[in-house]
Amino acid sequence: MTADDLEQQAFERYAAGDLEGAIGAFEQLYAAHLAAGETLPAARAGALVALNLLCETGLLAPVRGWVARVRRLLGDADRGPVHALLAIITTYERFLSGDPDSALEPARLAVALGEEFGVDPARGLGRVAVARLAIHRGEVEEGIDLLDELAVDLAAGSFDPLTTGNVYCELICAALWLGRHDRAREWTDVMERWRHGPAFGATHGRCRVHRAELLRFSGPADAAEEEALAACAELRPWMRREYGWPLVELGNIRLRRGDLDGAEAAFREAHEHAWSPQPGLALLRLARGDVAGAAAMVRDEIAHPMDVPWKERPPFGDLRLVPLLAAQAEIALEAGDAVSAGEAADELDRIVVRYPGDALRADAVLARARAALLGPDPSQAVGPARAAVAAWTDVAAPYDAACARLVLARAHRAGGDDDLARLEEDAAASAFAAFGAAGHAGHAGRPGVAGARPTRTASLVREGDRWRLGYDGAEAWLPDLKGVQLLAVLLASPGREVHALDLAGAGVVEPGLPVLDEEARASYRRRLGEVEDDLAEAARDHDEARRQLAERDREYLLAELAGAFGLGGRARATRGTAERARTSVTRSLRYALARVVEVQPELGGHLSRAVRTGSCCSYVPDPVVPLAWEVVT
Repeated sequence: MTADDLEQQAFERYAAGDLEGAIGAFEQLYAAHLAAGETLPAARAGALVALNLLCETGLLAPVRGWVARVRRLLGDADRGPVHALLAIITTYERFLSGDPDSALEPARLAVALGEEFGVDPARGLGRVAVARLAIHRGEVEEGIDLLDELAVDLAAGSFDPLTTGNVYCELICAALWLGRHDRAREWTDVMERWRHGPAFGATHGRCRVHRAELLRFSGPADAAEEEALAACAELRPWMRREYGWPLVELGNIRLRRGDLDGAEAAFREAHEHAWSPQPGLALLRLARGDVAGAAAMVRDEIAHPMDVPWKERPPFGDLRLVPLLAAQAEIALEAGDAVSAGEAADELDRIVVRYPGDALRADAVLARARAALLGPDPSQAVGPARAAVAAWTDVAAPYDAACARLVLARAHRAGGDDDLARLEEDAAASAFAAFGAAGHAGHAGRPGVAGARPTRTASLVREGDRWRLGYDGAEAWLPDLKGVQLLAVLLASPGREVHALDLAGAGVVEPGLPVLDEEARASYRRRLGEVEDDLAEAARDHDEARRQLAERDREYLLAELAGAFGLGGRARATRGTAERARTSVTRSLRYALARVVEVQPELGGHLSRAVRTGSCCSYVPDPVVPLAWEVVT
């Protein structure tokens, strides 16, 4: 193939979502130019290899190796487009390695050279880096203004598709770090419209993760999980440590829905990809009743945050501690640990002063309320708890507002006001149910306390080849659908979670696709060789920080390769039975619920809200107006 053919193949394979093929083609292009003695074209091809590795894999040791090769080829050549690429690669390599001070000068150089030579990745990502570094320094409004200006240029079509997709993603990540959910929603909506046009590569999957993140706050939970699952499916083929990002988001959503087994599976897989599952995994331990284990997990993560070269979350600094501290305050309340709760609240107050944002402020004030509940006068938690409810409501986060309401209810009860406590508990229960939080909706309300509402009755009775549905004195009939049979199982045990595999009656696991195909395995082996070179250079230079970073890359690659092979060196395959069961059960239940809505609209509406689907399914009755079921199968 000619050099032009190889370059076209590289971009086409990237556009089609084949990262391994794209990088392989760029490597061939580099070798072809080098063999022909074409120094500058070879340097450009090598820089494109480094750029793709940087943007998509998070493996910084190979990036450094390619940058060194390109610099040797360029020598003392006059500055040109390749220097612009090197500047932006160096910027992010330093930024993601936790060295922001060394990232600013190359970021500014990338913008200047990108503008001079028309190199879109340099001028686009360079401007993002300058803004993110300003935010890190505490110059938040200046950084947001720079990002807003960049968003305008993106909307005007000022950059190529590769740069546009990456920069949109960066904008949304920065807004979410800062708790600026309004900005994140605006930019996500724009990215969502854009991605259906010229978007390619991993852009679709990244956009889905952002939508899932925002739906985790706004609801509904089932829509959030659908986006997260779709993101995992789209991003799985990419050779990237960042696959842990959608997995953690999926785990966080499942945790809120009450699907604890599904959340555990997602968090564990993220950890296997060297991506931190905290604080989600600690909160999962709390949900399972292991308060001590949850406290130990989050305490260790705060003391030793996982050093992951992620662009999606702050790679260093105080902002990466915000979700950990919020979780620590929540766990400390259940543990009765006033010291930890107070320390977490104090730290959040300090961080919010430097990085003001609505969601961050809501986290801080709720932590303060939890700490006050453990103080000498728990009724002092009423003020901050009310402020937390208002703050989460203002950012359109009903689940978080409901959690704050439960803290407020505890504060009212501590002050002897049971009526106000029940009012907040009922409001929280309704919000959890509407959001789709099965794990909370059944416990938030207190219908057994004085003032409980009368219990209504309903029935689902199998009679031959159909089902009799009774409600509010009226009867209707349903055909003997698979979904109605599944519904009967859930109605017979309100509040009990039933795994989708058990509901579906799943049998033998069918063979799946290889965990890593041969091209991916070969690419991982090449990356390992590059990591070994980086390790050797770090040893020669006595650069301990660089050695640790390279060791981390090597451990990740070795783990990925080990996970791709089973006994006897046979390639392992993925197993899709659990997800097929989830999909099949969800589809059947939703079809059955639609039939109930047709014949009993009010009852159908109740069931649509109360039946939860996922890797585990359940029926969670309305805690405010209970409904007792007679089920006969």
